[in-house]
Formats: sequence, structure tokens, C-alpha cells
Amino acid sequence: MDESPFRPESVDDPRITGQFCRRVSGPAGDYYLLGVVHDHPASINRVMRVADAVDPAVLALELPPAALPLYRVYARDGDSSDSSTSTTDTDPDRSTDTPHTTPPTYTPPAHGGEMSAAISATDAELVGIDAPNWSFLRRLVTRLVADRVSAGTASRLLSSLGGATRDALRCRIAATLTHATSMTITRGDPIEYDCDFDDPPETQAAHERAHVASVQALLGSVQTDDSALAYRDETRERCMIDRLTEIRAENDGAVLAIVGIDHLETLATALSAGETATTGTSYHTDSSTTSP
Repeated sequence: MDESPFRPESVDDPRITGQFCRRVSGPAGDYYLLGVVHDHPASINRVMRVADAVDPAVLALELPPAALPLYRVYARDGDSSDSSTSTTDTDPDRSTDTPHTTPPTYTPPAHGGEMSAAISATDAELVGIDAPNWSFLRRLVTRLVADRVSAGTASRLLSSLGGATRDALRCRIAATLTHATSMTITRGDPIEYDCDFDDPPETQAAHERAHVASVQALLGSVQTDDSALAYRDETRERCMIDRLTEIRAENDGAVLAIVGIDHLETLATALSAGETATTGTSYHTDSSTTSP
């Protein structure tokens, strides 16, 4: 583990705040968890800047393992570049000859949103931690049998799982075709927002927070405790937690995980509790940064 770990609160960027960033540290090492809004410019900027700053040993992505090859291809089109420069501060009200450093700039890949952007910003080992995978299937079947769910809920779950599996296989095929031809096969059209990657950080951050608030308000008005969606998402989160715990135990250095913002709090809480239960020592969860 680095002696001087990256601390989100030390970064002067409104897109890197406690709402979207968590650092869980313990004797086993550090987890850095970044919540994202898929394809949002603020999220893309956030993952590139944090991935560059953390320099993780492992980059864990909320993607099924079968989709990783396609996002590796997308990442090749990006150019994460540190363009920090030192200039001379000539303001007469300040001392002369003061080096002034501008923040690094990043160019994201054309495809793949925040996931390919994170890959392009680091040479870390890549791991896909999302379903579908065998761990997810075992957990899901065990829970369905134990809870004796209705036929309707089981049917909706199977339909959803079938769609996710087909999507993962399409990613694998797309990666193969992109490698073998001059074409770039895209997974789908990116989500468009009323702000751009080159907009000021304050504009991006404000738009992202407003978007998250509106979506959470909408979801909060819908009762899903007994639905197929709740079963699927809770099982996905448990599998992601288990996989991250395994990664932390198997590797030295920091682990950076990129997940949807709706999963961030659950994963951070569970991983923090896991550090305490495993080691019997204290841990630190860094989420103190507040939004401007």
C-alpha cells in the first residue's frame, strides 16, 4: 500500500467529491470506489483523473468478464495525457518567478464511456466484476429456491439474465471482429446529456448531481422490494463485494473499482465491514468531501 494514499478531499475538482468517491483502507490495503453515471462527462473526467492519480494495481470494472476485451479495444483509441506545465506567474501582486502548474488534461476514447476511459488512464490489471458469471448464477438460484419466489418473478429474472448474457456475448464477438478488421464495432449509442466533456468542471458536476437526484427521486417512488429487479441487483452487489474482497486479498497495491453510483454506498459499507471482521482492527472510510 502506498505510504501517501490518494485522498479525494485533497483534489480541487468539483467532480471528485464524497458523493462519488470512497476510500476504504485497512491492513490489507486500500480500495478506491468511484460511483459513475454511465457516459456522463463528469464521470468520464473523474475516472480518468483518479485512475491516473491512484495508479492502481488492479482496475475493477462493473462489466461482465466477457465484455472486457471490447472495452480494451475502445481504450486504445483514447489518449490519457498529462499536459501539466510550469509557467512563470507575472502578476505584480504576487511574488515573481513563482511556478504555476496547470492541471492535467485527458482525451477520452471515442467509445465505451467511463469504462474505456478508466482503462486508457492506467496500465493496471483489469478485472470484470459484474454478472453474468457462475458466482452470480449460483447465488441467484440458491436465493430463489430458499425464498420460494413466485413463477412470475422467476420468469422475469430468467428473461433479464438471458438478455444480459446475450449482451456479454455480443461484446465478445464485437471485440473479435474489431481486432480482425478495420471496423470499430460499438456496443450501442452513448447516452447524451446537456453538457459536454469540455465544459467547465463546475458545469459538469452540477449537471451530474442534478441528474442523480432526479433519478433517485424517481426510483424512490417505486416499490421494488419483492421484484425481480431487486433480486437481481442485490445478488449482483453481493457478487461484486465478494470479488473485490478476493482481489484485495490476492494483490498488493491499491484496487480501484468503477461502479454505478447506485451501488457505491452498498459496496463501500460492506467492504468497510469486511475489513473490520477479517482483521479485527480499525479501518478508515473516506467520504468526507462535500459537494460545493
